[in-house]
Amino acid sequence: MQLKILGTGSSGNCYILENENEALIIELGLSFSKIKQALNFDLSKVIGVLVTHEHGDHAGAGGKGIKDALSNGIKVYSSAGTFRAFDIKHHNANIIQAKKSFQIGNFKILPFDVHHDVNEPLGFLIDHEETGRVLFVTDTTYIDHTFSNLNNIIIEANYCEEIIRERLGDTWQNKSLKDRIIQSHMSLDTCRKTLLANDLSQVQKIVLIHLSDSNSDENKFKEVITDATGKIVQIANNNQTIEFNKNPF
Repeated sequence: MQLKILGTGSSGNCYILENENEALIIELGLSFSKIKQALNFDLSKVIGVLVTHEHGDHAGAGGKGIKDALSNGIKVYSSAGTFRAFDIKHHNANIIQAKKSFQIGNFKILPFDVHHDVNEPLGFLIDHEETGRVLFVTDTTYIDHTFSNLNNIIIEANYCEEIIRERLGDTWQNKSLKDRIIQSHMSLDTCRKTLLANDLSQVQKIVLIHLSDSNSDENKFKEVITDATGKIVQIANNNQTIEFNKNPF
């Protein structure tokens, strides 16, 4: 299995778990033409799309990413709150709920609730024979849950409070910006604590996603999480492909 990172961060998010037979898309925050290009313009192997929430960098501005996928005959799976944000009613728009698992092709999906400033945002536990159990979580201040038998992790590490203080200071003019970041995204420290709260004994790779352009430091983030977990840690970058399997060989 490969993890294709087409885009990560506030400019647009889209990830694809793909093998020879199937492709599962996660997030539709890029132009659909770029997604089709990444799939060599062959949508026949796309078994579905998971969308975490309604923000434009995940669903497309005004839900355009979701609407384009639906118009191309692709099944989209998201919460009722996400579809409602764009008044989307379509036979391929599949409403899913936290803690209710479902199957897409050979992928078993368990959605779970997260904490973001939208209606019904979700994270996903994704299970496949090749990848094992994959935790996917982004755009949340923290996670209420812990998970057993994880094999790979894709997790947000958006900002570092120390970097924000250095950049924005403590003046009232910057308070709303700081509050917006802190109240809607996962910090490096929370990411570290979240990982350590889970059993990492079987984890192969940890991929850090959605790093802030101005409030993060790739080298520092990788070092902190590597030191804390002892695992292979990779920083997600646009147009990157990572081998993403349950076993290292």
